[in-house]
Amino acid sequence: MTLTLHIDAHRWRAHQDAFQQQVSGLVPVAKGNGYGFRLGVLAAEADRLGAQTLAVGIAEEVQQVRAGGWHHDIVVLNPWRPFDGAASALLDDPKVITTVSRVEDLRALSQSHPRARVVVEIETAMHRHGLDPRQLTADTFGDLWFEGWAIHLPADGSLTEANRLAQTGLATRTGPVWVSHLSVDDYRSFAAGLDVPTFLRVGTRLWLGDKQAYRTTATVLDVHRIRKGHKLGYHGVAAPRDGWIVIVSGGTAHGVALAAPVPQRSWKQRGVTVAQGLLDAAGRTLSPYQIGGRKRAFAEPPHMHSSMVFVPGDDSHVKVGDEVPVTTRMTTATPDRITWH
Repeated sequence: MTLTLHIDAHRWRAHQDAFQQQVSGLVPVAKGNGYGFRLGVLAAEADRLGAQTLAVGIAEEVQQVRAGGWHHDIVVLNPWRPFDGAASALLDDPKVITTVSRVEDLRALSQSHPRARVVVEIETAMHRHGLDPRQLTADTFGDLWFEGWAIHLPADGSLTEANRLAQTGLATRTGPVWVSHLSVDDYRSFAAGLDVPTFLRVGTRLWLGDKQAYRTTATVLDVHRIRKGHKLGYHGVAAPRDGWIVIVSGGTAHGVALAAPVPQRSWKQRGVTVAQGLLDAAGRTLSPYQIGGRKRAFAEPPHMHSSMVFVPGDDSHVKVGDEVPVTTRMTTATPDRITWH
């Protein structure tokens, strides 16, 4: 009665190994839900790869990756703020590198924790976190252990922007440069053009790069015949036609059917959004569950640990205990069980 993530261990690790061989200075990223694999699993895999530094999203994840067996350096990607108690508690940890993205925070840390290890984030075209290195002087750093400059580029990272920002930072203070979202070829060019150590932080491409190396299935928990017009579910909606209600494992607690809003950059994307909106309005929201060779509509919104799917026609295609494929968004999915093949 579980949502299960199946991993082809050989294939999954072969992709990681191939990626690592292409990138000198690879820093694996393990954050959030561990890209669906859990943080402890990724910590163990990063150790297997021989990485010396692991990046996590927030301070609270440091103990989770350590529980997975990680004993080397950890860089916390979320910038430090004075009100973040968990992050402040790690400032004296000799194996934790803290990201700083504001001038006032850098000054504050130089006074309160003068020996903290810090990497300073430069503002990029993302305009999320970061500062302009030209605002800083040598006095701003005090005696802080400067670990370099961080450049967090947009998803379609620009080599030109990376080079420009790196040079701006290095003109202020020499140190390593940490970058994300550059292609492998662009990163190689970037690293070759600098006389300082460089690091490429990678999460999605490393763990999710080979989509054939993992899959998710759900267990069929119940199957019920239903007639057109008969009410079903919590909200008493009417069945649109004769068919079957199939109850499958997986719901909101697992991140099933969660989707982040994305900008509609083309007419095709907008058309898909409009079409989906019409289906939603008609009560025919497509589910991620595949039954009888195709994805089926939700009978009603997912429950916490299970979902009700409507299969029209005379054949339910499944029986209780069967496993059916389910498409999950790995950065929000939380499987009950992970199996290795």
